[in-house]
This record gives sequence, structure tokens and C-alpha cells, in this order.
Amino acid sequence: MTDFNDAMKVATSGMKAQAARLRHVSENIANTDTPGYRRKLVSFRTVMDQGTVETGRVKLDRTALAEIYDPAHPLANASGHYDGSNVKLLIEIADAREAQRSYEANLKMFDQVRQMSTALMDLLRK
Repeated sequence: MTDFNDAMKVATSGMKAQAARLRHVSENIANTDTPGYRRKLVSFRTVMDQGTVETGRVKLDRTALAEIYDPAHPLANASGHYDGSNVKLLIEIADAREAQRSYEANLKMFDQVRQMSTALMDLLRK
């Protein structure tokens, strides 16, 4: 039964990691139009003794911020420009889709292990 538990731990850690990734992607999408906002990047690391995955430190994307021309904006400098965000909606949507599919794959693995352990318990009862 420990193999089933280990497989469930791996699937659960994958779902937690992808849920965290999806949370940060949604924050990025929500702040697309926030001046000075830097995109958050989530990294993953493997816990070697358990074979599970965890999210690492959240880092800020250091690519240049978009320079937006709007002299009427309160943050505009003397030339009429202000710093926008570096969030690209297309990239965030692709990241969200990838995180969703990875989450679903881990969920299917979890469900498969649960079904296998239930079937094994039913066989042992007979």
C-alpha cells in the first residue's frame, strides 16, 4: 500500500504546485493594466527524498516595462510617458492552459491510483 500512498503524494504535490502557478498567472492577468507591475514567475523544485514537487520562490520578471504615452495620466513624466506592466496576455493565457492541463493530468493519476487501491482492497476482501 505504500506504493499507492507514494503515488498519491506525487499527484497531490503536482496539483498543489499547478494550483499555485495558476494563482500567480491569474494575478498577472488581473494586473495587466497596473502601472509598474512586474509579472510573477513561479519555479518548481523536486524534493528528492520523496519524489514530489514544490513551488520555489516567486520571482519577478525583469524584462523591460512597457512605456506608455499618456500625458493626462497622473504618473506621466514630463515627456508624457509612464511605465506600464510587462505582462503579455497571450503568454499568460498559454501558461494558464498549460497549468490547467498539468493539474488535470495529476488529478487523473490520483484518481487512477485511488481506483486501483479500491480494486485491490475489494480483491483482498474476497
